[in-house]
Amino acid sequence: MATQYQTRAQVASRAGESARMDEGLRSYMLRVYNYMGSGLALSGAIAAYVASSPSLMQAIFGSGLGMVAMLAPIAIIFAMSFGVNRFGTTTLQALYWVFVALMGLSLAMVFAVYTAESITRVFFITAGTFGAMSLFGYTTKRDLSGMGSFLIMGLIGIVIASVVNIFLASSMLQFVVSVLGVLIFTGLTAYDTQRIKSQYYHGHSDEILQKSAIMGALSLYLNFYNLFIMLMHLFGNRE
Repeated sequence: MATQYQTRAQVASRAGESARMDEGLRSYMLRVYNYMGSGLALSGAIAAYVASSPSLMQAIFGSGLGMVAMLAPIAIIFAMSFGVNRFGTTTLQALYWVFVALMGLSLAMVFAVYTAESITRVFFITAGTFGAMSLFGYTTKRDLSGMGSFLIMGLIGIVIASVVNIFLASSMLQFVVSVLGVLIFTGLTAYDTQRIKSQYYHGHSDEILQKSAIMGALSLYLNFYNLFIMLMHLFGNRE
């Protein structure tokens, strides 16, 4: 069975095709990172603004709006994942921006609990880790697709453990989940970067590549966001 991972050499077999594809790939990946970076900036700005206003914090998290802010992003992820072939590019873009805005509301809870100094420190640790692993996923010749299944199973495991710990409130379980989460989301960053890169070589239309860029940005955004949260649990200083 042919692997989904495709190298540039396998696809760009004709003379002169390599340079054109390399230029197109750089443009495609830049679009992915621009979406992701802009999404993180929007989430961070919303989180900082909401966390700085006690009245907004009370209005959102002191009512049912807090639960909506936490659950709505999950619904949007499912909508984007299952509707990517039916939705137009504009619809996917709109859903993505709504998603990152709602994630900013959830992130406000973190900004309200931890010190600004520790948030800044952990952000740069996250950015450095993410950047290194994404670069590895982009440049490595090794096929990481086999690692993806293992990481997804691990992700399901820490989600279940996190839900269980809502009722147990175990600091030890929280520590274990955070450590495993850092390892899993670090690995997923490399895996998803390679997967997103390989999608370009499938030779689809520009519309399909635009949709792939949005969905790819969503995957990388989630990896960065969750890696940041896990590191905050480990190294963040509370107010």
